[in-house]
Amino acid sequence: MTGLVRSAWGAPSAVPPPPLRVWRDWALLVLVAVSAVVEGSLRTDLSQPLLAVIALLAVLPTVLWRRTKPLLMLVIVMVPLDLLLPDSALYSSLFITVIVYSLYRWGSGRDLVLGSGVLLASLALTFARGEGVDELIGGFALLLSVALLGIAFRYRAGARQRSLDRIRMLEREHLARDLHDTVAHHVSAIAIRAQAGIAVAERDPRAAQDALGVIEAEAAKTLSDLRSMVRVLRQGETAELGPSPRLDDIEQLAGTRPGGAAVVVEVADDGDSIPPPVAAAVFRLAQESVTNALRHARQVTRVDVRVQADAGGVRLSVTNDGDVAASPTPGFGIIGMMERAALLGGTCQAGPASGGGWVVTAVLPRVGWAP
Repeated sequence: MTGLVRSAWGAPSAVPPPPLRVWRDWALLVLVAVSAVVEGSLRTDLSQPLLAVIALLAVLPTVLWRRTKPLLMLVIVMVPLDLLLPDSALYSSLFITVIVYSLYRWGSGRDLVLGSGVLLASLALTFARGEGVDELIGGFALLLSVALLGIAFRYRAGARQRSLDRIRMLEREHLARDLHDTVAHHVSAIAIRAQAGIAVAERDPRAAQDALGVIEAEAAKTLSDLRSMVRVLRQGETAELGPSPRLDDIEQLAGTRPGGAAVVVEVADDGDSIPPPVAAAVFRLAQESVTNALRHARQVTRVDVRVQADAGGVRLSVTNDGDVAASPTPGFGIIGMMERAALLGGTCQAGPASGGGWVVTAVLPRVGWAP
């Protein structure tokens, strides 16, 4: 039991960190304040209605800080409402359940242990004042329900955050694999040219100079690719060698699928000037977008993939004419595409198209940059 308490005490706060303040906090504050004033004016069974309203209004701003300092806000609310004015409790004081929810949703392990002690002490004090067993059971059931609700949402948010972290790590591994392949190609070319230059240096100095020029060019390309994804971290298994996809490889996605949907690809680039990491990222974004369209869109008949490369960078647009229900929370596939684009200094967005259907747009700089 001691180890369990110690483990709970040292538990970190919930992830991701809570928002500091949103419009719902202000709406709740105004709603409870108006309710308290109206209730204090109409109820006749309160011994000190004016004092009860003033006390509630004094502690009501705690709802604005309930996520960042839940334990402190709970104590600030409990002392005047539960200890000083037990006989003049307003129904509006039930807003304390929001504070309790925030404690178990956002608080650290230390906050949870101490806050639970505060709530149990409040229930014991209620029983000691002679409120009766029914009041005790009802209060305990209410607080327990709110606490379990907060814990459930805390676990759900933590599980989603872990899933997002896993998606981001996978995208980093894919990008790192592309980088590995690109660098391996350039280093192999450097090694071969260096060996050739050494072999002919004595009898053909010009050929050795040409080899040095190629080595310099290959080294510059390698350095550029390394800088483009300098913050990409790789963990796990060793990368498999293989050619990095190019923009022209996107044309392989074209064709008619078994369900009858036609994938039309249009690629406009200026040759091989797009760095391999950027080209590979655009290919993967297009591939994932087409897969999502064919898998999730209903009654889709056509998927248009357009790639435009110019001096500023590469723009990808994947549009389908199917019926896709918009979700307030992007799926893991879309999040992975956003992460991949962000790692190279670009952007990726997905949403309903203006003329119907669904569109994915991505813009990547010509020279990938890892933030």
